[in-house]
Amino acid sequence: MNCTQRILLVDDHTLVRDALRALLTANPDIEIVAEADNGREAIVAVGQHAPQLVLMDMDMPGMNGIEATVEIKRRYPGVRVLMVTAHRDESYVHASLSAGADGYILKNASQDEFHVAIRSVLRGKTYLSIDVSDKVVSGFLAGGKFTDAGSVHESLTPREREVLQLVADGHSNKSIAEAIQLSVKTVEKHRSQLMAKLDLHNASALTAYAIKRGLTSQAFPPKAGHI
Repeated sequence: MNCTQRILLVDDHTLVRDALRALLTANPDIEIVAEADNGREAIVAVGQHAPQLVLMDMDMPGMNGIEATVEIKRRYPGVRVLMVTAHRDESYVHASLSAGADGYILKNASQDEFHVAIRSVLRGKTYLSIDVSDKVVSGFLAGGKFTDAGSVHESLTPREREVLQLVADGHSNKSIAEAIQLSVKTVEKHRSQLMAKLDLHNASALTAYAIKRGLTSQAFPPKAGHI
């Protein structure tokens, strides 16, 4: 690459962003144009700074990396997104690629692999971490499903499925309650039941599951607020 590559860093941990910045700015052809600590800030920063590549964390408050990737790709399809995460589970890989991510690398990767991933994605290729198994890759390319998704998903009530869809669309508990006319406490109960049934433990995991199952929609425009 002969021209300067503009990169946006997105992670809710300052120490991680500082480490990435230190690692990348040693390269004369890379410029860190901005940083963000959540998905909503990332979307705004892409519009303001026009990066060619976004290094995207997954678990962040307000809007997670999967949700942010969906919106960035919708608004700015030419921007490349490389997920940088600690999650090894295939559901996260599937959901990230389904959301439009151009690469997926684990945070325990070596510096050499990290540079290879960035260069590959910037050149228009898809990069998957060497620690992501062939089974995960082949499963995604073959349109594979969660191993227990069918039976578990069938156990969800219609209301739980509705809440799951709205969570995946980026809604807070308050906005979900307003949209389907329930109390916030009842919505919280449904979310707890969803996590227990699906054996998922945070909003990113619920979003990953929903994207993989094709449950996201634009029925309600996302509202501000933390999930």
